Amino acid sequence: MSRAAELRRLVNSYQLSQAIHVAAVLGIADLLEDGPRTSDELAQATETDPRALYRLLRALAAFGLFQEEDGRRFALTELGDSLRWSAPESVAGWAAFVGRRNIREAWSSLEESIRTGENAFKLAHGLSVWEYRAQNPEESEIFDRAMTSSSQLVIRSLTDAYDFGRFATIVDVGGGNGTLLRALLDEHPQLRGVLFDQPHVVEGIDLGERGTVLGGSFFESVPEGGDAYLLKWIIHDWGDEESVAILRNVRRNGGALLLVERIVEPPNEGPETKLGDLNMLVGPGGQERTLEEFEVLLRAAGYDLVGATATASGMFVIEGTPGG
Repeated sequence: MSRAAELRRLVNSYQLSQAIHVAAVLGIADLLEDGPRTSDELAQATETDPRALYRLLRALAAFGLFQEEDGRRFALTELGDSLRWSAPESVAGWAAFVGRRNIREAWSSLEESIRTGENAFKLAHGLSVWEYRAQNPEESEIFDRAMTSSSQLVIRSLTDAYDFGRFATIVDVGGGNGTLLRALLDEHPQLRGVLFDQPHVVEGIDLGERGTVLGGSFFESVPEGGDAYLLKWIIHDWGDEESVAILRNVRRNGGALLLVERIVEPPNEGPETKLGDLNMLVGPGGQERTLEEFEVLLRAAGYDLVGATATASGMFVIEGTPGG
């Protein structure tokens, strides 16, 4: 492939992303779990146009998500299996989220964002992503499913790489529906956990006898009683000023600080992290950071950086301890 052809493939990659999004929303992979089906059968099951659906499926089959067989029958491939909503490490929630119209419109404002340094989502919609989801609960639910889907991909790598069991009580700050904390409680029978997030996020969640669920805002306060405070994918959502404010509220309670984040790699490395950083500029308005930048944040909030533990998923457990 020529360099120009390779560049063209990259330029057009948004088209593939949108096609995968549609397949995830329609639940195509789950419909193929029990074996091949024709595009007409899938169209009937998904209430879609048969010809249009066939064109979608054959395109995705060309990229290896499905296998096209004789008679316009399609089978699930090993790659496409992760698009099942019921897959152990499902990507369906994330695929269904990133292709939403409000997300695409935010990315369409990237040029203006680069020119001004302002958050692209707010430029596109006139309000922050958090305000938008508060006004559109269905978008908040789709986002929460995306976070659950993404968490499933990294949980095992976190528990394999870092000893969370050395703590007695972990407070999961901004822990969503408790996917990670529930996994930690299952992994460590002696551990107790506190799930803390906005009231509407944690409403109705039950973590069992060893888990407590509390609602509130980490910009106001964070529950006491933890000897470790876990923040997964929280700090990268915010700029430096907001991040320090969150961390200072955590710092008031003492205990170890555990940030689960990506770390920006050296120049010319780490494309996924650096695209993720652009996603932070476009979406919530935050940023991915280097380890040195994390150290600056921690110091400003009253922590000393202990170190960063790498995991197989590309995430790091960045540990801080209250400083003097």
